Amino acid sequence: MWMTRAVGLWIDHRKAVVVALTDGKDTTDLIVSKVEKQPGRFAGVRSREPYESQMVPADDRQEHRFHGHLAAYYDAVISSIGAAQRVLIFGPGEAKTELKQRLDRHPGAGRDVAVETSDKLTTRQVVAKVRTHFAQ
Repeated sequence: MWMTRAVGLWIDHRKAVVVALTDGKDTTDLIVSKVEKQPGRFAGVRSREPYESQMVPADDRQEHRFHGHLAAYYDAVISSIGAAQRVLIFGPGEAKTELKQRLDRHPGAGRDVAVETSDKLTTRQVVAKVRTHFAQ
């Protein structure tokens, strides 16, 4: 039986590339989120009116939908990590720290989790980074 020793993943709000290192080999998995861009203005058009925010009623439905999709996405990523005790999370934006906070609250906490900032990487670059990180 293969035991997953360590998992490294590159993540942003759109996708996660998960690399699991086992005793014999590494496996790569791609998880794509259903998250749309955070709600904003229609077509990026700004009003020239000074008090526009007070004239437009607040609509939290899009924001709730966004956070609901993010929660489901993070749950899928956490389930792909499995029982690995060593985890490396890296990526360009806020998703890496949001995932770490969620991992800390998740059952099975007590993992050794490292977080690093990284630019966009290809799948091969992600695998290479995970291998070199856990080779130390």
